[in-house]
Amino acid sequence: MEWLSAENVVAIATAVVGIVASGVMVWYERRVPRRKRIGYRVQMDNPIGDDVSSGRANRRIGLFADTPNMADATLVLLRVENDGSQSIVRDDYTGPERHGLTAVFTDRTIRGVSVTQPAHTDHLMPHFTEDRGFGFEGGTLRIPRVPLNRGDHFKLLVLLSGGDVGRGIRLVGGLSDGEVHPNHSATPDDVPPLFSRAARLISVMLTLSVVTLATIIVVRDDVQPPIGCRPGSLTVIGSTAFAPVVRDAAKAYERSCEGAHITVDAHGSTAGLRELTTEGQKAKKGSPPVVALSDGPGPSGRPELAENRVALSVFALVVHDGVALTNLSTTDVRRLYLGRITNWRQLGGPDLPVVLVSRDANSGTRQVFQRRVLNRRSEIANSSVDCVRKDDPTAPVVRCELDSTEQVLSTVAATPGAIGYSELNVARQAKGLHPLDLDGDPPSVDAIEHGTSDYPYRETEYAYTYGLPSDTSLASNFLTYLIRGNGQSSIRTHGHLPCWSPDGLRLCASPAS
Repeated sequence: MEWLSAENVVAIATAVVGIVASGVMVWYERRVPRRKRIGYRVQMDNPIGDDVSSGRANRRIGLFADTPNMADATLVLLRVENDGSQSIVRDDYTGPERHGLTAVFTDRTIRGVSVTQPAHTDHLMPHFTEDRGFGFEGGTLRIPRVPLNRGDHFKLLVLLSGGDVGRGIRLVGGLSDGEVHPNHSATPDDVPPLFSRAARLISVMLTLSVVTLATIIVVRDDVQPPIGCRPGSLTVIGSTAFAPVVRDAAKAYERSCEGAHITVDAHGSTAGLRELTTEGQKAKKGSPPVVALSDGPGPSGRPELAENRVALSVFALVVHDGVALTNLSTTDVRRLYLGRITNWRQLGGPDLPVVLVSRDANSGTRQVFQRRVLNRRSEIANSSVDCVRKDDPTAPVVRCELDSTEQVLSTVAATPGAIGYSELNVARQAKGLHPLDLDGDPPSVDAIEHGTSDYPYRETEYAYTYGLPSDTSLASNFLTYLIRGNGQSSIRTHGHLPCWSPDGLRLCASPAS
């Protein structure tokens, strides 16, 4: 019989083995759920003081000897890690409180905490703030809802008093479709295996089966691209504020989709929409492989531009650290940008001249600022090229315009008396400056998401294409990935709220009054 060839017999047998192995794997994973997991382990629990009865005797000098309450002090290093098979986002934590996890140190009192993390996970540190629940009381440490990519970890160095080493230490909390559990390892930095030996054996069997079957198919027919992956080239232009999000999402997409090449070349929202229109008009047919990002909606009356809501972004006014103000009213902000306030002492600040560091006219961040904070008023005219000297001696203050968010932040940080504006998450990571509250409301995505803040400087991020791209195009597939798929992890990691989340659907439709 023709179908009973040796090739077909091997293919059928391989498929059967693969199906059986898959069934065993499904059964195993149902019995031992490991999709989303946070593990923790105590890497150090050492006595500092002589009065720790279960610890070894030691000698102390300096702060360890002179600081009060150190005679019975202990030092604990707690490692918290995502040792599951999926990334964990803020919404995965199931506790009713603002924070996500609670560390309990039995019979001991917390005196201080330091957070550390590897150099490649700098995005974790901005989540450890008081407004996200980070703090301690007695022997309880509150840990925020920290998004953790697969394999990410952070460490908590905790100084305690009033108890012995070896007392109970546990991490309490819940994950949707997952678990929080203790880990054990022989050495401090050993990484626990993701699967047991049995699970790894099953995975090897399944892999061999699939590879064998795939080899047979390759010999006989051409392999089609996997579902959800589109090769080709795509250029993303527009908003510089949202560019870091898209760069991360593009790298993740390229890693999982061979043959896809995505270039992010951001020069401002307005410039991006102009370039998209030009490319669309030059295209002989169909939609060009270009996506333009815009801070806020594009111009009306342009039916050729197809619109997609991506995320809710929060922006912030930032001032040089020498300006010891933390809050301004929107009325005072408008007076500043109309040139009616020339020295910070007029607002109760230091005796420093005001320097306005602004973005160029192509900037969506600037347009959102003028629309949401200045009540659709324009800023005063540009009066300086170098942000130091007035080119127009009649101007009330120095005001300059720069091309990017990074230039604004570095100039504000280096210029006493300077004030500027930026996307919030980037501003929080900058040194030498600090963000301002507006009318008493802090710039906080969490507060806006939970309905506890009317902070005005926020806007929906849009993605535009020239016409509707084909369903089989890289542009269409990448936008789906970014807006509704795994790209939402990049959006949240950079401090934005995905529009496709439950609260995002409402807030992106009407982000501010």
